[in-house]
Amino acid sequence: MTRKRILIIDDDARNIFALTATLRARSFECVSCLSAEEGLKKLETDEVIDAVLIDMMMPDMDGYEAIPLIKEIPHRKNVLILAVTAQAMVGDREKCLIAGAHDYISKPIDVDKLLAALDKI
Repeated sequence: MTRKRILIIDDDARNIFALTATLRARSFECVSCLSAEEGLKKLETDEVIDAVLIDMMMPDMDGYEAIPLIKEIPHRKNVLILAVTAQAMVGDREKCLIAGAHDYISKPIDVDKLLAALDKI
């Protein structure tokens, strides 16, 4: 079985560390970027990315801006995108889905919900 490769885009290295540890323990391969700009470059050049976990609240370019740009990359139109946020405000899930995310995960991450969302890849 091929390990699924997950791109984690988050401006907080602690979140990247926690998500990477959780996912690697469940046989996922993880790569990470500290900004949406860096994540977009990675998605342009990296051949194998099965899913993207993107923090919705980042400086410079947030997830709401980045998700439509991800969808514009020809070979990424159908990549699974999971919006991740600590804000968890009423209406956030709908805003993330409208931006183009496939699902919404709030922090602190519920591992079972995360894994269920990743079952779609």
